[in-house]
Amino acid sequence: MIWQDDCTALLAGFAEGRTTPVAVAETLRGRIEALEPELNAYSALSDTLLEEAEASTRRWAAGAPNGPLDGVPLVIKDNLVSAGLPAAWGNAELARRVPTHDERPVAALRRAGALVVGKGNTPEFAVEGFTDNLTFGTTRNPFDPELTPGGSSGGVVSAIAAGLAVAGAGTDGGGSIRRPAGYTGLYGLKPGIGHVPRGGGLAQVLLDFEVVGPMARSLRDLRLLDAVMSGVSESVAEKRPARILCVETFEGAPCDPAIRAEFADTVAALSSAGHQVELGTFPHDLSALNAVWSRIGEIGLASYFKRDPAVAGVAAPKYRDMAERGAQVSAMDFYAILDEVFALRQAAQDLWGYDAILTPASAANPWPAAESHPPAIDGQAVGPRGHAVYTGWVNAAGLPALAFPATVGSGLPIGMQIVGRMGSERALMDIVEPVVAPFRWPDLAFTRG
Repeated sequence: MIWQDDCTALLAGFAEGRTTPVAVAETLRGRIEALEPELNAYSALSDTLLEEAEASTRRWAAGAPNGPLDGVPLVIKDNLVSAGLPAAWGNAELARRVPTHDERPVAALRRAGALVVGKGNTPEFAVEGFTDNLTFGTTRNPFDPELTPGGSSGGVVSAIAAGLAVAGAGTDGGGSIRRPAGYTGLYGLKPGIGHVPRGGGLAQVLLDFEVVGPMARSLRDLRLLDAVMSGVSESVAEKRPARILCVETFEGAPCDPAIRAEFADTVAALSSAGHQVELGTFPHDLSALNAVWSRIGEIGLASYFKRDPAVAGVAAPKYRDMAERGAQVSAMDFYAILDEVFALRQAAQDLWGYDAILTPASAANPWPAAESHPPAIDGQAVGPRGHAVYTGWVNAAGLPALAFPATVGSGLPIGMQIVGRMGSERALMDIVEPVVAPFRWPDLAFTRG
């Protein structure tokens, strides 16, 4: 069935005449009609998809595709600007605005011939780890619609994992690609700062932590999408064993036992693949940064709301409250936050002598879809970011990280995270390639699609 093909397989099918972009687009539209009422993955759908697919089909028939993604239907997170569709960011005012341009990562995908199916739902302002907002409602996990697919790229991963898009692009400011990818059995790349050029988009409310990256059902697709979005061509590099620090838990932070078991299996698999693995503790004290993490988003929202009061006026009360708190932060306190960020970046420059650091992608498995976070993990009470302890530091450090599926069992998917030095996006893929689990389709994709 063509809806199960990844980007790479579809492109081969187009080139060989076995299928067409029109056939794929029509199939996905039918699946969206059947499954979207239950999943609510999309906040908007393109009304020009079939027209664009027809043009792509004609190009393939003439042997002249536009680029390496011509005719491949992608879902774009709803905080990325894409011409002809709102970049609603979960907000009712932004949902009324329709931009006429693509921001740089989206433009790169379009130049490569990619088709935009629609926009993936996100929590308002993309600052939470689940996907729900007052404008478009709750997005659900195709492996269990009672549960969340995570956030803030929840709509994107839900669509990809259910076969409502082939792959997609999202943002990651504190784990928003990696944790949702882990919850849905996908591959997700959080590039290092600057790897994927940005420009022409919405406001940045998380300093420079937020980057744009791809999510896909296969590692080969992730390589392809990353090459297009970054403009950095794939190169053949010598593959060598890596020295990997494996950190199962962070000090004082609980992790679900099922996740810890999968982590141990992943460590063993990497060792069997010839890598030098070392179990240990995280080599930097994150307590000061963790203590001020929430203030970063609050300050960012305060600044944004001052510039765009119409957006602030219809924002959910909790985000207006966040902005009010952010407006009270002094310049000296803000600089103290930056000092913690700069200290981490300096300390992490050589990744403490390791080639990579392995952790779980999340400390918790998915929880009820309309709840912002699990209140407890492994019997221990946690706060709003208790599930997110492994990911935020990577954004603050500016480093690349890859989420990959660790399990192919019958239960919920579980994801792992591997972090590397600056510029190591491709090397991370090389490290995990021999040990990654293949994508496992949720039952819902077949029973109701």
